[in-house]
This record gives sequence, structure tokens and C-alpha cells, in this order.
Amino acid sequence: MTDLPAGTVTFLFTDIEGSTRLWERDAAAMQAALDRHDSILRKTIEGHGGHVFKTVGDAFCAVFVTASDALEAALEAQRELSAEGWDENIGPLRVRMALHAGAATERGDDYFGPPLNRVARLLAAAHGGQVLLSVAIQELL
Repeated sequence: MTDLPAGTVTFLFTDIEGSTRLWERDAAAMQAALDRHDSILRKTIEGHGGHVFKTVGDAFCAVFVTASDALEAALEAQRELSAEGWDENIGPLRVRMALHAGAATERGDDYFGPPLNRVARLLAAAHGGQVLLSVAIQELL
């Protein structure tokens, strides 16, 4: 893996809203949709200088050096996801996203510490199609 940024960094966490229900509805269509989702997220994250450091199911955990790059990646991803022609059996994928900045401990191509807990809690409050920002992000922007 690439050397991950250290110090005060910005974290972008994403998750597909209602993905379990979509998998149960049509697994083949959902697999195709997930492949497209993953491609869009990787392209936009990497295109704005971010690094995906973990995926869990359909969730992405990414890190950026700057808050503005992370926000631009999230907004571009939401625009592309919204414009995508999704399979009619599952409908549009609605992805929730959250951004938070702070100093975390990097260990073995992963991060640990309070900033990760905060961005995860913020993501849990989001709805599909939203990008929630912490106060720390607002101040950095």
C-alpha cells in the first residue's frame, strides 16, 4: 500500500443505505451495482488525492491530506452515483457519507483513535445521498 498520510488528516467514510435489503431482492443485480459503486468511489477518492485504507462490505474508509480534497471527492462521488443508470430491480444506490478531521494513530495500513470513532458516529446519522461534515471539517474549510 502507499504510504498513508500522517498528522491531522481528513477521513471520509461511506456506506450504501439499505444494502442488505437490496442484496436480498436481487443478488446478481446488486453485485453488478456494487462493482460500479466501487469503481466510482475509488476513482473519485484517488482522483482527489485520497487513499482507501479499508473496505468493509460496501463501506469505504478513506483518508485525505486536506479537508477540501475529501469534500470534493465526496461531492463528485455523490453526483456520479446520482447520475448512474442503476438496474431497475434495485433502483438507485443511495450512499451516505461523512467527513471528520483529526490526528489518528496509523498502524499497519489502518488508522485508530477518536477521529475514527467520530466519523463512524457521524456516518451512522447520515441518510443516503447526504454528506455530513463535522465541526472540525467546517473549521478547516
